[in-house]
Amino acid sequence: MSNKRVLLIICGGIAAYKSLDLIRRLKERGVAVRVVMTEAAQRFITPLAAGAIVGERVFTDLFDQAQEFDIGHIRLARECDLVIVAPATADFMAKAAHGLANDLASAVLLATDKPVLMAPAMNPRMWANQATQHNFSILQARGYHVVGPNAGEMAERGEAGVGRMAEPLEIRDAALALLKDGPLKGNRALVTAGPTIEAIDPVRFLSNRSSGKQGYAIAAALAELGADVTLVSGPTALAAPLGVKRINVESARDMLAACETALPADVAICVAAVADWRPSAAVSEKIKKDKSGVPAIALKENPDILATLSKPGKKRPKLVIGFAAETNDVETHARAKIVKKGCDWIVANDVSGDVMGGADNQVLLITQNSAEAWPRMSKDAVARKLAAAIASALTAKAPRRK
Repeated sequence: MSNKRVLLIICGGIAAYKSLDLIRRLKERGVAVRVVMTEAAQRFITPLAAGAIVGERVFTDLFDQAQEFDIGHIRLARECDLVIVAPATADFMAKAAHGLANDLASAVLLATDKPVLMAPAMNPRMWANQATQHNFSILQARGYHVVGPNAGEMAERGEAGVGRMAEPLEIRDAALALLKDGPLKGNRALVTAGPTIEAIDPVRFLSNRSSGKQGYAIAAALAELGADVTLVSGPTALAAPLGVKRINVESARDMLAACETALPADVAICVAAVADWRPSAAVSEKIKKDKSGVPAIALKENPDILATLSKPGKKRPKLVIGFAAETNDVETHARAKIVKKGCDWIVANDVSGDVMGGADNQVLLITQNSAEAWPRMSKDAVARKLAAAIASALTAKAPRRK
């Protein structure tokens, strides 16, 4: 990391003191750090303190004559590999979401073409407010990376909940993941994971046993190799991997819409256990148990996400990979699926045992011309092996994009 440069924007929140430790943690790994502080941040920590740790002056003023004679805020925005905003306050997130640039920090953010990592920090009610969540969704849609916020005690007496800034080591690790120069740097990856749920009524739904573990592991492995990863996830209890943009969905139709919005991508890996059917008509009130007996639930077919992403067209990823969860004749069914769906590879596995929800997996990687049986291994190991195969395939097809 000795050739990597980070611009750290410190905003005005009580968590600003943690940013001093973050500077130390980044510098320990050889990362060069520059610091921009908002006016409010200087109420919590001084530029002198940050400057002493970073080893150079701290930038605070958009109208600094010594810096702006050669458009200093543009240089700050461009002379880095990553911008970190920590703490990212509700006010600063609102400014970023709506393109305001009335101080040095917001002007730098608007002028940068580098990846941005935000570490939100605020009171739980501020974080839960609809305005903040709307701004947060805008930033996520633009590709901003996020770490935290975490749950815990607040600075305010008696306050607790989601809103604490992620710890410096968490932010550092997320930053290092984004700074890595892996073989997939410059490539965009789309991963689906987890189950989908299809509403019967407001309290009941159809779903399956998928935990999402394999899809999340694949998203993490691709990010470790430098890919820009979007993870479209059904309901799971898993935390988003560091450096991965997660989009939460519920139904198969929601998942397809999110995938289409995430295109274009260089590779799409459809790991999610998507419900094949949904109730033809979900009702708005709970179905009551009465003397008429068990209600009949008519079903209709869900859209086929893998087949849709595999269709020829300008936005079709270079490599489309599907997963086949089978309980018998695994290779036969998987080969039929690769033809029917039009995808490039199928990762087939036998789910009749403890695979769904378990820690291990045993898969068969089927391409157009080969079938390779992998031994039983952890889902993380499967993910790393698959990510390496994807990197090899993408770099062999075309020169890596800069």
